[in-house]
Order: sequence, then structure tokens, then C-alpha cells
Amino acid sequence: METEPKKLRTLTRKPDRGGDRGLLDEVLDDALVGTVSTVVDGWPWSVPMLFARLGDDVIIHGSTGAGLLRHVAEGSAVTLTAYVLDGLVVADTMFDHSANYRAAVVRGVLEPVDDAAAALAALTDRIVPGRSSETPPITAKQVAATRTLRLPIVDGRWIAKARSGGAGIGTDDWTGIVPVSTVYGEPVAETGDTVPASVRRLVDEQ
Repeated sequence: METEPKKLRTLTRKPDRGGDRGLLDEVLDDALVGTVSTVVDGWPWSVPMLFARLGDDVIIHGSTGAGLLRHVAEGSAVTLTAYVLDGLVVADTMFDHSANYRAAVVRGVLEPVDDAAAALAALTDRIVPGRSSETPPITAKQVAATRTLRLPIVDGRWIAKARSGGAGIGTDDWTGIVPVSTVYGEPVAETGDTVPASVRRLVDEQ
């Protein structure tokens, strides 16, 4: 990969909101969906997808027929962007409205995983903890039909950023924060009578 421009590694707007590796991991662990982006013939190409952080790698997967994954598997540089909205900041002027958030961008080149079956099981458990132990092991045919890639988390190739707090302005009018969170609802059965234990825990222990 060519040397990256320095501006990709530096926050120029509100640099005090930049975070450390702990914040990066927190965002990647709390966000279920990220956007994988690359460039094709000078045009941006972005696809939102589920992902999982496993140690120092971000794991993504999809059909071997997926165009974006075919393209990036050949060595094209990518970014994976994740964002968690924590609250809406309401001020007394439109200009001062804002949001509390945690965000991360990881850059690099995607690589094949060493053990695709293990990576897919880990990704499944990242989304619904414990689910892989309740299902049959993934088959060789299913592994072959899935492109599973890892994006290494390398120093100098990621940025984490966060905002918290209120509007921070002096006024007699009402200002405040509206918290935002993701909540799992009661499972809706499509088939079967008993909700799997992993799904039940996901809802009950949130």
C-alpha cells in the first residue's frame, strides 16, 4: 500500500475529542453495523454490513458473489466506519444543537482469515452471544460460499472520536440532552415454539 497522507491520521476538527485504543475498541464492540468503503475508478463505493472486532482484527463477511468483497479481496484499500449515537443535544439556537456520539474509522487492506469457520462462529456470537453453540457447525460448503475477511487494526491507521455533555452555552431557555440507546424487543417467532436461550438472554440481559 502506498504511504498514506498525514491528514488521514490526524483530527483537524475538535482534536480534543480524539480517543485512544480503548475508545476505538469500545466503539467497534458497541456498534453492530459499519460501512466498508473503497474507491473504484475514482468513484466511492460503500456498503453497510455487520462486523465484529476479534482482538486486533475487524471481521467482515458476505457472499462470494458480492461485488464489493470481490474487489477489496484483491487488495484495494478500504475504510470501515462505525458510529454510535448516544444522545441528541438540544440547545436554544439551531446553530448550537449537536449530538453525543462515539465514532471510529479503521483503514487498511482486507486479508483472508486463517480459519473461516471459527471466524464466522465468533462473528455470530458477537451479534447473538452463545448462538453458535446452539446451531450445527457451519459446513465446508457454506464456508466456501462465504467470503470472510479481516481488517487488521494497525497503529496509525485508525481514528476514534467522541463527544459528550450538553450544549455548553449560557441561557435562560431550556437546553438538555435526549439520551439515545438501542433496545431489543420481544422476539417474534417465525417457526418453532421455544425461544433459544441465547436469544432470550440477549433480550433479558440488555
